Amino acid sequence: MALSEQEILRREALTELRNLGIEPYPAAEFITTAYSSEILADFDKFDGKEVILAGRLMGKRIMGKASFAELKDAQGRIQIYVSRDDISSDEEKTMYNVVFKKLLDIGDFIGIRGTVFKTQVGEISVHVYGLTVLAKALKPLPVVKTDADGKTHDAFSDPEQRYRRRYVDLIVNDHVKDTFIKRTKITNTIRTFLNEKGYLEVETPILQPIPGGASAKPFISHHNALNIPLYLRIANELYLKRLIVGGFDGVYEFAKDFRNEGMDRTHNPEFTVLEFYVAYKDYHWMMDTTEALLEKIALNVHGTSEVTVGDKKIDFKAPYPRVPILQAIKDHTGFDVAGMNQEQLLEVAKKLHLDVDASMGVGKLIDEIFGEKCEHLYVQPTFITDYPKEMSPLCKSHRDNPDLTERFELMVNGKELANAYSELNDPIDQRERFEEQMRLSEKGDDEAMFIDQDFIRALEYGMPPTSGIGIGIDRLAMLMTNNSSIQEVLFFPQMRPEKTQVHVELLDEEKLILALLQTNNNKMDLGLLKIKSDLSGKKWDVATKSLAKHGLIKVSLIDGNKIVELAE
Repeated sequence: MALSEQEILRREALTELRNLGIEPYPAAEFITTAYSSEILADFDKFDGKEVILAGRLMGKRIMGKASFAELKDAQGRIQIYVSRDDISSDEEKTMYNVVFKKLLDIGDFIGIRGTVFKTQVGEISVHVYGLTVLAKALKPLPVVKTDADGKTHDAFSDPEQRYRRRYVDLIVNDHVKDTFIKRTKITNTIRTFLNEKGYLEVETPILQPIPGGASAKPFISHHNALNIPLYLRIANELYLKRLIVGGFDGVYEFAKDFRNEGMDRTHNPEFTVLEFYVAYKDYHWMMDTTEALLEKIALNVHGTSEVTVGDKKIDFKAPYPRVPILQAIKDHTGFDVAGMNQEQLLEVAKKLHLDVDASMGVGKLIDEIFGEKCEHLYVQPTFITDYPKEMSPLCKSHRDNPDLTERFELMVNGKELANAYSELNDPIDQRERFEEQMRLSEKGDDEAMFIDQDFIRALEYGMPPTSGIGIGIDRLAMLMTNNSSIQEVLFFPQMRPEKTQVHVELLDEEKLILALLQTNNNKMDLGLLKIKSDLSGKKWDVATKSLAKHGLIKVSLIDGNKIVELAE
């Protein structure tokens, strides 16, 4: 792969450092005593004191015998002042004149020792009298510039490049790092909230013999030693409920789930979900608990329950409205679908101009109607409750209406954020619902649930009344960080394979053939080209085969003649 001019110069600098006896990638620990943010926040504490910092060199302003530079560490940026006589002990002043001025580049890691002071213009800085090379960067960073008016130029802003090279994105775009710090605050808040209630964080299998707990297309793998198919989990629900059967009162897991479905701004095939299950509770308790949790998250991340999302203000302060799903459909479409069968729902869906087919059961049809005609209207946090039984094969029947279930989905900013039940703990009812899912599968529904015989067996040992919930951590992070794309809150989102350019080192004979074609409108008769090249038979064969192999030329038969053309 060809190197750019800057990459070549950096490699030459690497060699020169070693020639000077400086190891550009030292093994020894470099102990620091402060972060830039601490110095900037409390100058009086550090004024005149010695500090040791480490980070990337992000800018140099060379001014003869002394220079200013910018150091970026894990918590911010600070100006450093480097004087020739302070860091160089030899007569040639090598450390300053050669290493600092010529061999160190933007992006290199350095360690510094110096004293904190303020410049004449009042900028907090570190006067350096010791400098250590910690790591040489061989690729140049994008240079993002900000003018006097605060406008950014040459920003590293192309989404595809940012997601592919997140490490560069984090270096040059400070707000990106802040997004992921907030994401960690979210998960830490949840852990603290649940731990304080006495619930246990657990781990359950990612490779599962049955993809249960949700309706979705799984990724399929194969276990060679056992010679069985395995699935990347689509949900961890059934394993967590096994633990409730086993005697735990409350369990939770931050789960990596996988669904072999579409990718867009709100869906990634690999995603993070919090699921937790608590014995002796119902979905009313879970709504109360979810409100309290989300309000606490907003307060911890933002200091207020009100969060800006795009051009909207969303308030996570409890309590939230609670709207039955059939009532929501009636309110927003004018159709009362309560009690309708599949044929009637298909007719309603068609009147609403929805793309549906005969393989879709009652549950899927109601889900499609709500999803397309109602969901986007719920911007402020709203619990959509009491789903029809056909939509919820793992959920307990409603205590007042056996055709419904005790289930809610939390809608925020027009999207589902959480899904929760009063969990079904009747093993006979559970088996019947699984069998109904199998009938849907036989009709062509490739997202219908499998029958998990071991889970039914676990229920037969008895599971106490339980409420459970799944909260999409990625979507929650999007809301709490004001991002409209899931890729912005994943360090390394799934991407299409990167197109790579193949760089071929050409032989002189190959260059000659390409030059002859270029001077003849990019194509020539094969026989004439061979004569003009004046190559021996062996060299001709080697050159043309190599050019064709690398896709640089192609040979076609036109009107009985072999024609050589430059490939497009």
